[in-house]
This record gives sequence, structure tokens and C-alpha cells, in this order.
Amino acid sequence: MEPSPVIPRRLLLAALGSLLLPGLGPNPGWAQQEFPSRPMQAVIGFPAGSGADIMCRTFTNRVQELAGQSIVIVNKPGAFGSLSYAQVASSKPDGYTFLMAGNALMSTSSSFVKNLPFDRKSFIPVTSIAETPFIVTVSASSTVKTMAELIANLKSRTKNRYGTNNPANTVATAYLRSREGFNAEPVNYKGAADALVDVENGTLDFMIFDGAFVIAHIKSGKLRPLAVTSNYRVKALPEVPTMIEAGFKDYEFNPWWGVYVPAGTPQPVIDKLAGWFSAVAKSDEIAKALAPLVLVPVTITAAEMSKRLDADGPIWNDNLKAAGIEPQ
Repeated sequence: MEPSPVIPRRLLLAALGSLLLPGLGPNPGWAQQEFPSRPMQAVIGFPAGSGADIMCRTFTNRVQELAGQSIVIVNKPGAFGSLSYAQVASSKPDGYTFLMAGNALMSTSSSFVKNLPFDRKSFIPVTSIAETPFIVTVSASSTVKTMAELIANLKSRTKNRYGTNNPANTVATAYLRSREGFNAEPVNYKGAADALVDVENGTLDFMIFDGAFVIAHIKSGKLRPLAVTSNYRVKALPEVPTMIEAGFKDYEFNPWWGVYVPAGTPQPVIDKLAGWFSAVAKSDEIAKALAPLVLVPVTITAAEMSKRLDADGPIWNDNLKAAGIEPQ
């Protein structure tokens, strides 16, 4: 029998190393280079079919093409969206689970929910993706045709009702109430779809919906839009005035959305996510896709996001306090 060939020790170690290294665990350079090597999860605090859900899927469907891995949307509605924050805050900081969220809860979470197991320090901003103008609506059968008529109608009665389903329209309506001084009882719904019937049939006197959700119901003639809350008219409803144009000086309410990862996520992973989402947000394709949904793509850096959240917090807190809304 022929003797086995003698393999030089250095070649044997090199061969073993090439086989074993991928399974050895911590090798930051290798892990970051390979990200993502499996599907990712985007967690949002809204139900499937909501305006937020539609927007997030519009983005992730395109981002996953750049990433080369699928992105699964995980809907975690409830408690003003805080359940989605809690899930991401407690997840492994590796980039595979990230949060897509509006600025409301991120800038002023304690004003909405008491004793939360997270705060802004639990997250790292990645990039912004879009602004989401809201729309003041009434039933299509209502006699109210303008914002001035709505406020006059509300002030003429002692009992009024309006709907809320998320932090953004809670603050938008609180802002309006504190400015105009009318009495109204908020009715909270789990999702915008749950409130829709009550606006259509007049059970609710009005509701400020996010544009992405409500645009289809406006186009179908079920709801009447009175004004948009942004300081610019939206392409999907060019005939609808802004609140400022409708006579409400300085009323501007333009929630914006961003992507966030758990604290501790490696910077190279954050940079990859930021690059993908920013590229999509800056594309002509996404601008065309978002316009019919009353959404405007906006991309700012992580540092700019932090500054904007700092500025948003006091404004949102003041509006909630002025309307007498306490944390739940």
C-alpha cells in the first residue's frame, strides 16, 4: 500500500481555516460584508391595509430588490404603535429586524403611553423616507363643504365626535381643537378602516385621516376632503386647499417617516440599509408611485433625523397638553 502523502502543516491549517471560519461566530468584517444573508423583517405599528402599511410595502418591495433578500412586513398595531417599537428595541441588533415609523411616537413617546420599555436611545436612526400629509374629511353626505363651515358647525354644538387611530391624527386634531376652541369627544379606533364607516354615516362629525389610506375613499365619493394639513397642495387632490389657504394661519402638520434599527447595530449594516432606502426614496419611480397615495418621498440623514425629532417633541407635547390628552 502506498504511503499517504505528507501535507505541509501550513497548507493543512489554511485549508481547515477556510472550512471553519464561516461557522466560527464573531468575525465582524465577514458578517458585515455578507449582510444580508437571509430575509429581513420590517416592523410597523399599523394593521395590514392601512395607509402606513401601503407606504411601507411600496418601499420594501423595491428595497428588497437592491438588498437581494426578501423583506417581510410585520404588522404590530396597538397602544399607539408602541408594540412595534418594543419588538424592535428588544430584537438582536444585526439589521435583520428594523422599525419603520412616523415621527410621533419616536419624538414624544411618553406623552402617549406610560411606562414604556424603550425610549429614543433604544434606536438608531437610519434615514427618512417620506412625508405623509393628512386630510381633514367629513361624510360625503354632510352639509359641510369647507373648513370654516366645519368649525362653525362644531362651535355651535356642545357635543361633537371625531375619530383617532394613531399618534399623528391624535396630535393633528388636538392641535386643531386647542386653536379653535370647540368641544369634541375623541373616539379611538384600532385602525383607520375601523373608523371609516362611522365617518361615512355621520356618526363622527369629522376625522383627520392619513392621505395614503383615505385617498381611495375620497376618489370613490364616500368622503369629502376639506383641507390637507401640509403647507403644500398634494398632487392627488390639487383642488383641495391647505389648512393655511383655508384660513388657518400657521396650521401645518406634516408627519414624516423613517427607518430605525436597535441600538448596537453595526455601522456598516446601518450604512447599507440607509443606502438602499435613500436610493429608493430619491428615485423617479418611487415619486410616481407615492404621488397617488398622497405621499412625498423625503430623505435626510440620521443626524438630520435626530435634530428634527428634537424639534418635533416639544410641539407635539404642547399640543397634547393643550387639548387635555393624558398618556394612557
